[in-house]
Amino acid sequence: MGLKPDHWIRKMAKEHGMIEPFVENQVRQGVISYGVSSYGYDMRVGDNFKIFTNVHSALVDPKNFTATSFVDYQGEFCIIPPNSFALANSIEYFRIPRSTLTICLGKSTYARCGLIINVTPFEPEWEGHVTLEISNTTPLPAKIYANEGIAQVLFFEADEECETSYADKKGKYQAQTGITLPKL
Repeated sequence: MGLKPDHWIRKMAKEHGMIEPFVENQVRQGVISYGVSSYGYDMRVGDNFKIFTNVHSALVDPKNFTATSFVDYQGEFCIIPPNSFALANSIEYFRIPRSTLTICLGKSTYARCGLIINVTPFEPEWEGHVTLEISNTTPLPAKIYANEGIAQVLFFEADEECETSYADKKGKYQAQTGITLPKL
């Protein structure tokens, strides 16, 4: 299994619709970077957010998740309260090839501000908008900029295809759009 370079990412995006919309080169001027990088793709965060709140004294339970745990917000940026958390989604829609696995890492610009981006790997033949989990680990409010870079996706191609893909398993987050809440 090997890490795939920029020319492979461009080819797969153009020929197989692996990333849509696709930004062929890295955009950096005046924004948190996004687009193709040397060995990955910097995806952007959309402008819809679910910000966790304790206004309703809700319990966060992954087996019985309730919408009273958060407030919906749409805008050019999102302020995440101190020691809090928000969900968002990627602008890009991904279609992962059967022989490919991705690892997604938060961008260092946000990490240096105490913001941690957690995204699970994109399994072979998974597709959808990425639901992003953004943690503000600081005692201060933190700002996330919509329509700018949020995380880098690294692509690893296997020497042979997997026996069972995410699509074969009929994964519960297959073809998700927007912000997808936890499912059991």
